Parts: sequence; C-alpha cells; structure tokens
Amino acid sequence: NQTFDGIGGLASAKDEILTYAYAATKPQIYSNWGTFPPSGMLLIGASGCGKRMLVQALASWTQSSFVYIDVPRLAVDMIHSGGKAGEFIQKWGQILEETPPVTLFFDELEFSQTHDLGERRADLPVGPIMDFLLELIDGAIASGQHLVVGSTAHPDTLRQAFARPGRLERFVEVTPSFPDDVVEALEIHAELAESRAGRPLFSEIDWKHALGQTEQGGIGDWVRVLHAVLRKKARLEAAGEEPSLITDADLSQEIARFNQARRRIHQQGGGNYV
Repeated sequence: NQTFDGIGGLASAKDEILTYAYAATKPQIYSNWGTFPPSGMLLIGASGCGKRMLVQALASWTQSSFVYIDVPRLAVDMIHSGGKAGEFIQKWGQILEETPPVTLFFDELEFSQTHDLGERRADLPVGPIMDFLLELIDGAIASGQHLVVGSTAHPDTLRQAFARPGRLERFVEVTPSFPDDVVEALEIHAELAESRAGRPLFSEIDWKHALGQTEQGGIGDWVRVLHAVLRKKARLEAAGEEPSLITDADLSQEIARFNQARRRIHQQGGGNYV
C-alpha cells in the first residue's frame, strides 16, 4: 500500500525510481527515444533514509509483489546451508520463470560491513557469497520481467561487480534534505497516526523548531521519535489519565532523550533508546 505521495521529500530519488517503473508499465517509451531501461538500480543512502519505502512504492506503482531480501542474513544462511547454494540457484531460476512480475529488493549488498548481525563479520567467505549473490541478481535481471533494486549504506566499500553495466547500473542517491524532507515526512506520519486514531492527536507543531534541536539521525529515527511521543500519551491514557494533545514541549522532551541515548549507543551503530 506504499505510495510515492506517502514518502516525505526525496524528490530526486522518486523521479529516478519512476523512470525505472516505466520499464514495467510502458517499456515502449524507451524505444521511442532510442534507448532502453536500466537493467537494475542501486540505492545509496544511510540507514533509515527511506530506501525500502521507495522500493515498496515502486512495487505499488507497477502493481507487482514486493520481495524483500535481507542480504547480510542471506549470506549467513548460505554459509549454514552446508554447500547447498548451487541447489538454491537452480530453484531460484525456476521460481523466477514461474512467478508473475515482482519487485526484488536486495537490501544492503555490502554484507560484510553491516552491524545487523552483531559485530562486523571479517570471517565471511566473501568470494563464494559474492558469486551466490551475483547469480541471484543476474538471474532476476535476465528473466526480463522482474524489477531488480539493490541498496547499500556503505558505497565506499561496495564491490564494483554489483554496479557494472548489465546489473545494478543506475545509481540513485537517497539523501533527505534537512530539514524540509524530514518535516514533510513527519507531517505525513502525524496525519497517518490521526487517521488511525480517528481524531486529532497533535496541537499546532513547529516541526522545524523541533528538528533544530538536533540534526542527527535519519528520517527513520525521527519517525521513531514521533511514535515514542504517541506511545507515551497512550501509556498515560492506559493509566487512567487524560493526556493533552501532543505539543512542541512533548517533542522537545523526547528529542532530548533521543540525543542523550544516541551519544551512548553511537559506537554500537544503533539500538532502541529507553
């Protein structure tokens, strides 16, 4: 159900994604201009900047199913599979042939640099994993009916094999403009919260003032701050109180907690703050 209108800001990235969308919806447009659609796209941006939402919106736009592939987790699963990667590749080809058009999202191709599996994994057999991933990507692109998008938050160390012509050849920077894109995203999420609740939840909020208290964190971090405030109000109501509408002061209090927690967990690369 994700739409491009439901994503705050990121105008340039949206435009690039829509250009790729026409490979599925109006492929003849490319031939009218003597060119052809990109084989695949690579989204570059920090964690929480909206990469997954953009690909979900691409799937919605093209009316295709969204398939999320957690690359670091897949790499570890491949190691634990006991040498069954070849068997999986064969099944992968069959699945691609039998499946209606889908949008495949290979999230975090720089698998050895991610913190998602704990500490950075220098022990991973990079060569075999690379071969495995490239087989998956090449097979999906060669099918000619699926949209293939990859992402990374570590472009400086990403292996060039992923980005060569014929693979994820179109690079898209996903970098929110601060504060305008973040404000737009927060306004969207605030409206969604009020829609779910069926009533007003916010007073007049000066979003730019709130954001001015820190420039740290991506859009995802700010959305989590917003929901932390909403959950605090829910806790007060559950305790029998009558909480007021959310104010600038409520946001400021939560942002102060976020800033303090971020300083403590910065070296760990993420986490929930309490």
